[in-house]
Amino acid sequence: METLLSYGFEQIEWQISLLSFLLAFVLSTIIAFLYEFTFRGLSYSRGLVQSMILGSIISCLLMISIGDNIARGIGIVGSLAIIRFRTNLRDPRDLIFVFASLGIGVAAGVQSFATAMIGTMVFCLAVLALSFSPFGSRRKHDGLLRFQVPADSGAIQQVTTILQQNTRHFAMITVRDVAQGEFYDYAYQVKLYKSRDNQRLVSELENVDGIRGLSYTNQEATVEV
Repeated sequence: METLLSYGFEQIEWQISLLSFLLAFVLSTIIAFLYEFTFRGLSYSRGLVQSMILGSIISCLLMISIGDNIARGIGIVGSLAIIRFRTNLRDPRDLIFVFASLGIGVAAGVQSFATAMIGTMVFCLAVLALSFSPFGSRRKHDGLLRFQVPADSGAIQQVTTILQQNTRHFAMITVRDVAQGEFYDYAYQVKLYKSRDNQRLVSELENVDGIRGLSYTNQEATVEV
């Protein structure tokens, strides 16, 4: 019995093994928390966040189990080939976070503790910097403006004047006739001087004679649909 127990611990002491698991858990929890804090999409998944932590622990377990034994590595790879993962990740950013958690688990499993901690710190700093910076954003307009005006009136000239006075730039997207040609439906993309100027713009447009169906849709770049 003592021989069997000593065989299992001859490659790695149990204290080091426990430290590897704890480090993988703590660092992957930081990654998962950061993902939750910087998430800007609409399809949030609690299971994905928990999978980051559990995946890191499993990858740490596999690396400790393999050690320097090539035969064990081949056997584990063969057994993992049987498992089929059918989860589809819509956002490539989700895949990066999962891969980062697995990488942390691998580093902790091979007792490269400094690499695991430094890698986690650099990854978190990079995520925070990219999350709060406009890098990667291609937003050129602040909002989408839609309204309908009578076909035989000068309302569109009034609307154009208001847009020139209250926006930095505007561009007409679509125009079509509705109500059997009695009204025209317009859609504009507008860029405001300040984001809060949308209320003043809508308020002035509401005073145009004959305008109806006025709506303003904010085009925020912080939310990924």
